Amino acid sequence: MDRLLFMDAEIVPNRSLSQRGFVILISVVTFFNVLAAAVFLYLGAHLVPLFLGLDVAAVVVAFLVSFAAARRVERVQVDASEVRVVHETPKWSRLVWSSPTAFTRIALEMDDDVPVALRLRLSGREVAVAQALSPRERAEFARALETAIWRARNARF
Repeated sequence: MDRLLFMDAEIVPNRSLSQRGFVILISVVTFFNVLAAAVFLYLGAHLVPLFLGLDVAAVVVAFLVSFAAARRVERVQVDASEVRVVHETPKWSRLVWSSPTAFTRIALEMDDDVPVALRLRLSGREVAVAQALSPRERAEFARALETAIWRARNARF
């Protein structure tokens, strides 16, 4: 039986560097590191090219970790009985939060009128949601989530 969802939001991190941009960036970094390595080899500093190669490898690993994190999706679902937060990747799915809709509270933490964190709370427990969103988007998401929870509570009666 399908349940009626008042919210089924999928939050995906934004990454501005495409696969093609990544290849171009790594090519430029490699070119300049090879150029610098040639100069240091000419000067007799034979260990410097090794460290320049490690530098390129570290940049590649950092971007690969970033691309892996970009495939992680946060799904927030609200139905009449519960609020669920699930983290998903193409390979796995993990339930992070589940709480009764009637008792779940939303806390939007502000710093100088800028939303810095959005949390779901229940009986001393809490979980941060929508961390991949900008402050403006986080405030809009908080309003939409509050509305969905209000509608879900009213649908039960």
